[in-house]
Amino acid sequence: MMTKGISTQTKEQALASLSNMTRDLIPIQADEHLARIARAQEYMQANNIDAIYLNAGTNLTYFTGMRWYASERMVGAILPAKGEVQYIAPDFEIGSLNGFKVIEGPIRGWLEHESPYALFVKVLTEMGIAESGTVGIDESAQFFIFDGINKAQTGLNLVNAQPVTAHCRMHKSANELMLIQRAMDMTLKVHQATASMLYEGISTTEVEEFIKQAHKKVGAPGNYFCIVLFGLATSFPHGVKEPQILKKGDMVLIDTGCKVHDYLSDITRTYVFGEATDRQRQFWNYEKAAQMAAFDAAQTGQSCESVDNAARSYLAEQGLGPEYQTPGCPHRTGHGIGLDIHEWPYLVGGDKTPLAAGMCFSNEPMLVVPGEFGVRLEDHFYITENGPKWFTEPAHSLENPFGL
Repeated sequence: MMTKGISTQTKEQALASLSNMTRDLIPIQADEHLARIARAQEYMQANNIDAIYLNAGTNLTYFTGMRWYASERMVGAILPAKGEVQYIAPDFEIGSLNGFKVIEGPIRGWLEHESPYALFVKVLTEMGIAESGTVGIDESAQFFIFDGINKAQTGLNLVNAQPVTAHCRMHKSANELMLIQRAMDMTLKVHQATASMLYEGISTTEVEEFIKQAHKKVGAPGNYFCIVLFGLATSFPHGVKEPQILKKGDMVLIDTGCKVHDYLSDITRTYVFGEATDRQRQFWNYEKAAQMAAFDAAQTGQSCESVDNAARSYLAEQGLGPEYQTPGCPHRTGHGIGLDIHEWPYLVGGDKTPLAAGMCFSNEPMLVVPGEFGVRLEDHFYITENGPKWFTEPAHSLENPFGL
């Protein structure tokens, strides 16, 4: 018996069933970026951090709204504990960067033969930050940037900026939650459409291309990422080198997501193409129960690692593991999500961060049965004052994963 919702229509029909879901969305506005800056500055003042450097990438976007890519040239901003943001960039990029500027502040340019790191130290001095000041460096900055700053300065205390960036970014606002919610809704629609057009003999490459087109149809630029696995390949959490061809009885694992106004989705569904075996059904049910054990444990004030422990304890009771051994769950139960697909905090042993309102997590205690198959059910939830709330409804059953 074919799993419900699988192989019910053509690719063309599946694409035609989708429509743009983004037209009513509004990106994060300048007032929210200013509030983020104020929160960071409050934290820096309380913790004796004089400034942080935000490198091109998601930290720069989060605080200033400026979208720019990390490269071999230093582009970023200095966010002081008091005062306005100042940007640092190649002089020839200033015109372009002005077009991306959301939060005002001077852009300090360096010529190609000059040192951006010497300029960085000079700007700090002009900001009144003494040579003995404490300056956080963006945790995502390339090593050469840290190395260049370190060689250009004398006496500064260079530290990791992550305590500041994570303090702000891991608590999502109502606007952020709304954008993540829509991205998740879009990807779930894409999952359902993808399942509906599968047929025996289709390749993973063809499915990946369909998912790309489907994400565009619902209003995303395309996939942010896409993993499609059939059969034995599903036992490798992030895939294998060669594409596979779909056969009756194969486990199908699809993990994909998109970006909506910089915020990400990430959902995995696993089901069987055709008739499931008792063993496939048994492990699918184990995975479903482990996901629910993690969700139930994700109560406000509890530690991140306690959520991971809940899923792992349930699996151990079924004779799986123990801990991170296989057959069982070899990786963390979940990760934070927002502007980055993986961000703080993490649902994993050793992360003692207390769960608090606004935190968002994946819930995906994947089961790996080496040499046979893998099962990953991944949905995300966020923490409210009253506990966890799903962004998307989890898979219903192996026979009817989309609750049709």
